[in-house]
Amino acid sequence: MMSSQRRWHEEWQRLRTLDWQALDLNEAGTWPWSIKVLGGVLVFIAALALIGGWWASDSRLALAGAQREEARLLNDYRSSVHAAGLLGQARAQKAALDAQLTQVRGMSTPEADMPALVDSIIHAAEANRLAVDTLHQQPSVSRALHTEHPLDIEVLGGYHEIAEFIADISRLPRLLSVHAFTLEPSAPQSATLRLTLAARAYDTGPSSGGEDHPQEGAP
Repeated sequence: MMSSQRRWHEEWQRLRTLDWQALDLNEAGTWPWSIKVLGGVLVFIAALALIGGWWASDSRLALAGAQREEARLLNDYRSSVHAAGLLGQARAQKAALDAQLTQVRGMSTPEADMPALVDSIIHAAEANRLAVDTLHQQPSVSRALHTEHPLDIEVLGGYHEIAEFIADISRLPRLLSVHAFTLEPSAPQSATLRLTLAARAYDTGPSSGGEDHPQEGAP
């Protein structure tokens, strides 16, 4: 025990009196054992520092990559949520447009339904005590998205009755538009008026449309 303490004391004295600048790596084998132990410890600490720095560098790179991936996934999630919201709105708008289109198509007048429409116009005139002078269907015309069925209408009667007649045909459950019309006395000094107008019924069914060309209509 005493010899060990004496040995450590001697080594400590040698370290205190050692000229550190005179140490030569080429003569490391002749260094005192305490210097060798101290050098080994320093080398071990330096190696640990290098390994720790390398591991920390890789960890920082991995952390930075994970943070970038997290930001990308978060942006993708937000974009998906926004797109899902827009998709719901688009579906609702499409459903509303489909409902409107179904309603419009339900009001269209195919060629086969034109006689029924003509009867409805005649009934409206008679209900308002008007005399139907002319009710003639012109040849149908196909447009890009629909088919037009022109009608030439002339009725005779009083001013208020004619106004009610126009209101009645505008309320028919059909796509019917009234275009150029004239209102004039049926004869000089006569209280009876003559209404001449051009109306158009429309067919928006799947078979309608195409290039513009006239079709044969009912007389």
